[in-house]
Amino acid sequence: MSEIPAKATESEDPSDGARAEAAGGFAVAGATGGAMSDAMTEPRGDARTEPTNTSWGGAPSGPSGDARPRAAGTPTDTDTGTGAGTDSGAGADTGTGTGTDLGADMDRATAVPPGAPHAASRGASHVEPYGEPPGEPLGDTMWQSSPPGSIYDYIKVASFSIGADGLVDQWSLRAEQLFGISAERALGMDPIEAFFEPDQRERGQRKMAEILDGREWTGVVPFRVPTTGDGEPGEEGLAEVYVMPTTTEDGERAAVCIVVDVRTLRSIETDLAASQAIFGQSPFGFLLIDTDLRVRRANKQFASVFGGNVESHRGRTVHDYLPRSEAERVAATLRRVLETGDSITDMHVTGFIPGSDERRHWSVNLYRVHSGSGRPIGIAWLGTDITSRRAAAREAAAARRNLALLNEAGARIGNSLDLETTARELLDVVVPGFCDLATVDLYQGLLAGDETPRALADGSAELRRVAFASAVSDAPFIGGPAPVAVGAVHHYAFNSPCADALRTARPQQVPAEDGGLIQSTLAVPMVAHDTVVGLAQFSRTKGSEPFGDRDRALAVELAARAAVCIDNARLYRREHERALILQRSLLPPGDPEASGLDIACRYLPGNAATEVGGDWFDVIELPGHRTALVVGDVMGRGLRAAVAMGELRTAVRTLALLDLEPAEVLSALDEIARGLGTPGGVQQATRAARQPRDADLSEVYLATCVYAVYDSVTRRCTFANAGHLPPVLVEPGESALMLDVPPGMPLGVGGEPFEEVEVELPEGALLALYTDGLVESRDHPLDEGLQAFVGALTDPSRPLEDVCDHVLNTLDTHHGEDDIALLMARVQGLPADSVGDWTLPREPRSVGRAREYARTQLTAWDLEPLVDTTELLVSELVTNALRYGEGEIRLRLLLDRTLVCEVWDAGLVQPRRRRARDTDEGGRGLQLVGLLSAAWGSRRTPAGKTVWFELPLPDGGTPLTDPAEALLSLF
Repeated sequence: MSEIPAKATESEDPSDGARAEAAGGFAVAGATGGAMSDAMTEPRGDARTEPTNTSWGGAPSGPSGDARPRAAGTPTDTDTGTGAGTDSGAGADTGTGTGTDLGADMDRATAVPPGAPHAASRGASHVEPYGEPPGEPLGDTMWQSSPPGSIYDYIKVASFSIGADGLVDQWSLRAEQLFGISAERALGMDPIEAFFEPDQRERGQRKMAEILDGREWTGVVPFRVPTTGDGEPGEEGLAEVYVMPTTTEDGERAAVCIVVDVRTLRSIETDLAASQAIFGQSPFGFLLIDTDLRVRRANKQFASVFGGNVESHRGRTVHDYLPRSEAERVAATLRRVLETGDSITDMHVTGFIPGSDERRHWSVNLYRVHSGSGRPIGIAWLGTDITSRRAAAREAAAARRNLALLNEAGARIGNSLDLETTARELLDVVVPGFCDLATVDLYQGLLAGDETPRALADGSAELRRVAFASAVSDAPFIGGPAPVAVGAVHHYAFNSPCADALRTARPQQVPAEDGGLIQSTLAVPMVAHDTVVGLAQFSRTKGSEPFGDRDRALAVELAARAAVCIDNARLYRREHERALILQRSLLPPGDPEASGLDIACRYLPGNAATEVGGDWFDVIELPGHRTALVVGDVMGRGLRAAVAMGELRTAVRTLALLDLEPAEVLSALDEIARGLGTPGGVQQATRAARQPRDADLSEVYLATCVYAVYDSVTRRCTFANAGHLPPVLVEPGESALMLDVPPGMPLGVGGEPFEEVEVELPEGALLALYTDGLVESRDHPLDEGLQAFVGALTDPSRPLEDVCDHVLNTLDTHHGEDDIALLMARVQGLPADSVGDWTLPREPRSVGRAREYARTQLTAWDLEPLVDTTELLVSELVTNALRYGEGEIRLRLLLDRTLVCEVWDAGLVQPRRRRARDTDEGGRGLQLVGLLSAAWGSRRTPAGKTVWFELPLPDGGTPLTDPAEALLSLF
């Protein structure tokens, strides 16, 4: 049997010895629970053995000289293993060598094998360990296990023994785990040679000799694990060793070594420092919650937030800190973490702190905590106050939401130039993203076109509701004033917040009615260019957040953007209406009439979005029962194009009165179009065109035009084209075809002559002139549209008005991309019996003969009331032809809606009317013609000139002038 001395005083390092004693004391106390208190050290002959002060079991012991001798065969206080020696370590780690290792594995049971000679007589075997329930006896064996949370769960303690020869004779399982060497390899190994570096072996041998001489030693020893079988060098380590001298059964001196891994101790020291930092210095709230979901420990930061000291929070639950519903949610989460081991990151918890009504927010991280043996012992709670961060996040989110709303408003509001559509676009943006209900009211006067509506300054002017939107099941403003229907005209009371908002141009808060649906309403004036154009109301229902300052600013910005778009739409509508009025005033009023033609026309302006175009048509009556047909299109849109169209149309009518040829008319129009964009007029434009310069395209007026002159007597039509689409002709029984008229250059380009084409039109033929809006759109190219137009003219015999309607219904004329002008004429030439044509020789007798021809023809036409006047005027014109003209004379009478008389001759000199003095014998012939006729004039012809006059028919309602009175009025 071996003896274990309690303590030696000759330790080389007292501090190391103290640490070894503490480690050994922990080990023994955990394993035997004080059973070593009865063990006494037997006196030895070695005088260096000092008396002990305390035993490992905690019981006092006397000096070594007074130690009670142990009888032979008395078992020791340690359990006997299967070997010859005993390892007095701390624990029941049974080695595979010849002795018993009392190691530090506190989760494994220590048993005394049955049949051991000292088992029945062990006096301290029934002493229970500290903190451990009584063991379960099994025969003479007492099984024990380490208490939960023991220090030995963390400290690595091993033991081995050294025989009298200085070699290892016992090697525990803990030693195998610590050094990584099996017992078979360790037994018989010299520990100095195996674990010490060569330069330290000499000192180690001296220490070993001292130990085998019966001297205790403790210290920190660096070591290296011996080289493995594959030649790899072993790992280095640092161990704290406690060596206790013993004796064998033969009385030889031996030693028991208890080894502690210093690296593990340093790790525990670091962990303790980190734990103290968490609980004493951490700026975050930390809780350690046990398995019963009660606070086991709280740090100072948590206590500073929720009041009291650290100890006052021990034993509390989450219900003591959080509202009931929130506490139930958090408790359920804690149980889930404890059961599953899944950690929770950034769980948001809401509650209140003592002494404050402010709602606070925390971000909590949860994870399960385990003991050294891996057993769950609780939950760690790490919380951070994120109230300020949440508030900043809400502010940032609100700012982003407002910016997104403004961005959406910029993209969606103002896409249309229609007032009502723009107002609805505003409500589409704000409902439901900004409010639950909204309305838009605009001043009725502004909608009607008034620049300054009456009573605008005091907010009492009439308004018209143009838009309403609701996200609450289309509910009206329940609880407020009577709802106003969309389109209704109304006004606000003078002392109402809405009238105040209109007066001051500042938003006003409208108080909510008790018991109503609305809880907050903003009345925001719509201000554009320093002018209030209307009022927008935004309302939020109960349950929504009331409007704040940020919402007020956003509402003002939204209303201002919508107001600018609405004002632009209003101004555009006004310009569009004025341009449309101007354009319509320049078109032929009513249904135009022409001699020998049946006329039908259509004009469709573009919609409000495409502005007014420059399309026009005209029907101009010319002398000799001829008719000029005109269709043109000024390039561009808006008021500028309408004005240019009006100027060109006026110029066309003026040139037509000069009875010029179609090509000459277009040449003159080209000069006029070039002068429209030049302050100096046509001459300045002509001079500027000859000089190289940078043209301002905004001042260039271009137009296309087709000009046709139809003679109802000959049924011949002369065409001239300036870049316009070709006319379409439909002859009876034939398919429609496009006339091959040279297009020429558009008006305003200049520099190119225009060509004429003369076409004979059969009786009943249909002639169509049109603009590009009829046959061209984005969806239908020009060629496709022309073919569709030609195909639509399949039945020209139908009434002309029906033909026009059929064409417009067949083609895509509702695209609204451009104006549409359509002019159709059916040929109805003068009958042969309505024409009287005579050739007179150049002699004085021709005057009387002309009067006779006229009298005979009028009598045949039953126009006796016109005989005297016609004879008088015919004699005057024939006389002038004889006196001032050349060549033979031609007399022609034409009867249609009026009576026309024409006198032709080969002279080029045009007659000029002048006022005769009272003493003049002549010069009154043309004055007489002007007095007696409804109209008269002269025109050039290819062979000379023609002088004509026109008389109304007796049944036309126009009174006839008495020739006698006309003659007397000349004097």
